Amino acid sequence: MAEELPSPPFHTIPGLPNFRDIGGYPVSCSDMTSDSGLSQDGSNTRVVRRGLVYRSSEPSKVTEDGVSKLQSLGISKVFDLRSAAEIKYGFHGNDSGWKVKEWDGARREFVPVFLDQDFSPEALALRYKNYSSESAQGFVVAYSDILAAAASPSNDYQPFKTILEYLASSLPSSPAPCLIHCTAGKDRTGVICALILSLCGVIDEVVAHEYSLTNLGLKERHAELIAHLMNNPSLQNDPLSAQRMISSQKEAMLGTLAKIREIHGTVEKCVVNLGLLSAEGVKQLRSNLVNEANEGIVPWQNHAKLLL
Repeated sequence: MAEELPSPPFHTIPGLPNFRDIGGYPVSCSDMTSDSGLSQDGSNTRVVRRGLVYRSSEPSKVTEDGVSKLQSLGISKVFDLRSAAEIKYGFHGNDSGWKVKEWDGARREFVPVFLDQDFSPEALALRYKNYSSESAQGFVVAYSDILAAAASPSNDYQPFKTILEYLASSLPSSPAPCLIHCTAGKDRTGVICALILSLCGVIDEVVAHEYSLTNLGLKERHAELIAHLMNNPSLQNDPLSAQRMISSQKEAMLGTLAKIREIHGTVEKCVVNLGLLSAEGVKQLRSNLVNEANEGIVPWQNHAKLLL
């Protein structure tokens, strides 16, 4: 029996682990002119809008009941960040993969971060070296690579730009609820969700906490994912490295956000410099995603205790 998860932000969707709302977190930049994390009056009366942006692992095993619950949430757009090869062969190239799942009322948009992933032993060994590193720095390198691949001019799908522009849309109406996922809903999904929350004015500590919730949300799939990883020669007889690969330690996201600021100054400047969204688009995204805390703030400090 799956362990009960805090709700909000988690929703129980049968067959779809790690499903949660990224809304309900406090926005600390009351004037919405920077992402410094400093408010003018120290108050947190505004939050990221709930019921708009959801994240999860891949949905191939979602049940009919799960689909009904997704439909009840009004999700009309599903952004799939996986590569075509990954969908067909799995995320290390030598198993059956996790197939596409679609349902009535929701349009899947194929927006791969990596176009043609190299599944050669050499490429996988290098990729796994970063993800299985004992230091958070390995993830910072991996997540920097994700951001670079998603923003590359050679990627015609422009996954992060596509998602951010959708959330920044103003005509004919504000965006409808959407779901963002990759395979585990951890790395590629984690990077784009961190950008979204940071652009809204959520401080790094809370952004990193939201990312770390995958340690709870993905728990029921840990054994499955570790088994898939250890099918690859790079990780055979190395369960500790496989375990590190599926972990979501907040230091990894804190380091990634620090790296972005080291290069660009702010997260907003990063997305503008990379051509993911215009300055006006950032303002519109904030207008669409930030509102008064009428539903209350997600008690993230209490949830953080569950991760200790």
